[in-house]
Amino acid sequence: MPCPRILIVGAGFAGHAAARRLLRIARGRAEIVLLNPTDYFLYLPLLPEVATGVLEPRRISVPLALPGVRLLLGHAGAFDLDARTVRWADPEGRRGVIGYHRLVLAPGSGNKLLPVPGVTEYAHGFRGLAEALHLRDHLIRQVELAAQSDDPVERQARCTFVVAGAGYGGTEVAAQGALFTAALADGRSLQPRWLILDTADRVLPTLDPRLSRTAAQVLRHRGVQVLTGTGVAEAGPDGVRLTNGESVPTRTLVWCVGVRPEPLVAGLGLATRDGRLIVDEFLNVPGRPDVFACGDAAAVPGALTGMTARHAVRQGRLAAGNVAASYGHGRRRSYRHRDPGFVVDLGGRSAAADPLGVPLRGAAAKLVTRGHHLMSLPGNRVRVGADWMLDAVLSRRPVQLGLARGGAAPLTARCASGAAS
Repeated sequence: MPCPRILIVGAGFAGHAAARRLLRIARGRAEIVLLNPTDYFLYLPLLPEVATGVLEPRRISVPLALPGVRLLLGHAGAFDLDARTVRWADPEGRRGVIGYHRLVLAPGSGNKLLPVPGVTEYAHGFRGLAEALHLRDHLIRQVELAAQSDDPVERQARCTFVVAGAGYGGTEVAAQGALFTAALADGRSLQPRWLILDTADRVLPTLDPRLSRTAAQVLRHRGVQVLTGTGVAEAGPDGVRLTNGESVPTRTLVWCVGVRPEPLVAGLGLATRDGRLIVDEFLNVPGRPDVFACGDAAAVPGALTGMTARHAVRQGRLAAGNVAASYGHGRRRSYRHRDPGFVVDLGGRSAAADPLGVPLRGAAAKLVTRGHHLMSLPGNRVRVGADWMLDAVLSRRPVQLGLARGGAAPLTARCASGAAS
């Protein structure tokens, strides 16, 4: 038979892991094509460190130049599953059609939007490099504008930062952002104020309560006001109104309420659950032996796994093995949910982790957290380690780079092809 073509849609944690494993298995016996809007894999768990100036953006963006994998730079459009073709468009609008023998769907997820007035206009998203760079410039700008203002009301509003959502991203942004703005305000007679709010009854509501307590203690120690059972009722250019009735004058609302599966999944005409494609235990779409799905796009049998990097990587590797098995290389394996523990970097010397169910905090948790990130990074490890060492002994440069304007980082449900740690 002719050399089979395996098309992977999305290069987030699941798609990238699938491509790398297929590359090792195929050894030139199959054409592997990776369709993705960017030419890099983004290591999302370290995005808060880009937003607060610890890491340079290229440290967490690993090139997709995998020898033996053909990169197709563009967005997936219409799927014809019967004809086994996918329409796509490149960044300049040119369109094409590509056929496949096996299809692996790993388009990732995007911002979860709620019907809250003003959020799409005035909130800052946090799912990509442009958003992280824009937030970094915005934080610096607000402190600088507050310092030059003679109006005490305006000064305090510009130094008030609200984070909606106390999951991974929101907790890390608030914890690390509080340290960052405190350093920016040093010597300027300013007192930055951070608030983090969530409709759940605690921060990190999906994790072990012991990790939640550690994170909450660190946040409060840094002066971050933690509001549980509270959400955003309305957002405006000069402040937000909370569901508890409180109005908070601010110029900054960071939207970290969660993620939703990539909307293209809903247009495939296949069965879904909570916006995710229903697959069997082999990550195969029922009735479509040539179509597999993994990561945030897949509803794996049993309890839905969280949209995290660890689950996505495991599913991507498994999907690759099962694609190979469909050609007679190896045997199919079923997905078994496993919780190896989680890590949360809280900035400075603080972190929370529970490797293999053992809760850690402080220096031990920090060591485990950074070790996990270095092992999980598919590249740039030396550069990331060097940036961490330099940050420990040198002060950060508080300058606006102007690399990402507000219009370049809209708060939309657009896919970010990734997952949390």
